[in-house]
Amino acid sequence: MTTESVSVEWVRDQVFLMRDHQNFPVVMTQPMGVSGADLLPLSLVGCAIWDVMAILLKQKQRVSRCEVLAESERDADPPWQFRRIRIVYHLTGKKLDEKAVKRAIHLVEEKYCSVYATLKGAVELVSEYHIQEIGSEELGKS
Repeated sequence: MTTESVSVEWVRDQVFLMRDHQNFPVVMTQPMGVSGADLLPLSLVGCAIWDVMAILLKQKQRVSRCEVLAESERDADPPWQFRRIRIVYHLTGKKLDEKAVKRAIHLVEEKYCSVYATLKGAVELVSEYHIQEIGSEELGKS
């Protein structure tokens, strides 16, 4: 088992300096920083894009752009619990193999992404992907 520590330090007012386990800084405040609640879906798609790209590049897929969007549905009242997160993968490249893309996303969501594995029992997680080729777009669901 691995143990990692992160920290948050109050700076002033509602400004906080967060540091990851490698001491990388992230400012949490509004409107000029990230909100605490946004960190959950950001962590999810950050983990996902990291692993999807690692798999696709290892498979020599010619990806020129990859963006992952998370749309969150939360309760209207405190504590504003997350109920559903829709993950949308947008990939652009030359002759991307749709089966390879679908498999990479499946592996990430079922095996490699620790954030996905942690959340899937607590929040409804759904995903889809879009592949953009030169002059055409294909849509698939994973």
